[in-house]
Amino acid sequence: MKPPSAHARRGCIPWNGLLLAVSLVTFWNLPTTVQLTIESVPFNAAEGTDVLLLVHNVTGDLLGYSWYRGERVENNQLIATFRIDVSTNVTGPAHSGRETIYPNGSLLFQTVTQDDTGYYTLLATRNDLQTERLAGQLRVYPVLPKPVITSNNSNPKELEDTVVLTCGPETPNTSHVWWINNQSLPNSTRLELSEDNRTLTLFHVTRNDTGPYMCETRNPVSVSRSDPFTLNVIYPVAQPSIEASNTTVTEHENTVVLTCRTNDTGISICWFFNGQRLLLTERMKLSPDNSTLTINPVRREDAGDYQCEVSNPGNSRKSDPLRLDVKFDSTQGSSSGLSGGAIAGIVIAVLAGIALTKALVYFLYLRKTAGASDQRDLMEHKSSDHNQSEGHSDNSPNKIDEVAYSALNFNAQESKKPTSASPSATETVYSEVKNK
Repeated sequence: MKPPSAHARRGCIPWNGLLLAVSLVTFWNLPTTVQLTIESVPFNAAEGTDVLLLVHNVTGDLLGYSWYRGERVENNQLIATFRIDVSTNVTGPAHSGRETIYPNGSLLFQTVTQDDTGYYTLLATRNDLQTERLAGQLRVYPVLPKPVITSNNSNPKELEDTVVLTCGPETPNTSHVWWINNQSLPNSTRLELSEDNRTLTLFHVTRNDTGPYMCETRNPVSVSRSDPFTLNVIYPVAQPSIEASNTTVTEHENTVVLTCRTNDTGISICWFFNGQRLLLTERMKLSPDNSTLTINPVRREDAGDYQCEVSNPGNSRKSDPLRLDVKFDSTQGSSSGLSGGAIAGIVIAVLAGIALTKALVYFLYLRKTAGASDQRDLMEHKSSDHNQSEGHSDNSPNKIDEVAYSALNFNAQESKKPTSASPSATETVYSEVKNK
């Protein structure tokens, strides 16, 4: 046992005085076999988690511990002290309210931030006021957000423009990895990475550089990958061509399939008919990518020149015209839908009208001729018949009006050649010529 006087002397030393004494004494290192060590648990901490600076090899002759922020023992950087014999915990100026010191000297940090990253100094004091100083390190990293790829040119021209892709946002202590078409970047003189790998430069882009591109960010506590990014490279498109299932078809009997052939990608397709933008009817159908036009059934108004046009934001090309011929039976009813009987009725009506007109003209001619003849006879016999006519009454009961009749016959037939079982239609028109 130690002498009582020794205990009384130690008990009279105030805690603040002890701190002052600690700052004045020469640091003393324990033998190597019992030297204190500090371990960060976990070694790399994600922001927002708890971290413990765990002290190993603690002996029973220690009076207390003091923790400081940084690598130097300075009173204004004191976080907390713990006196073992009286279990007293005193906080210092650098205490944030999230630190807790334990009897074994370990220091707990709750909900760490990136600002907590750095070195911390532990000062261990023995009962004889000899001290040991050692440092521990806290490593705090952010949980990486999902990166986003941006481009300096949204519509670069093939073989002309240079594109710079950037992986953001910029985060300290972060590495970057690039992928194209889900593979690592190929070795190419047209590809260049920045020193920190955040930017990827493509010199004189081609249509094969469209992507998709992805960038991946990494730090000791997290890994995150961007969404795919595709370049829209503008190039001169090649002229397309049209293939047809048949170019000569029969009305109402055939279906036609027209296909626009092109080797270009990332293009849109539209159709033209006789030089004008094609207006779809209920008989026409386009495939989802507009590359195929189906007409079912074909009608005579579908005959003409067809073209397809391919385009991208910077260029467009049309195919050569393809001629579609549609055959139809000229003896059948027209597309107006009139039946053969209706057409025959129209023909008969027209012929009847012509016949009636001729009959009227003939009647007027006969009437005029008859009137002239009666006038001439009257003048020639007026003198000779004057005396005779005086003895007779004009109202003789035996006087008979002379009436002349004429008949006109005409035939009206349907446009179709009649058969022996189908007699032609005949109509008779009578006209009356009365002589008074």
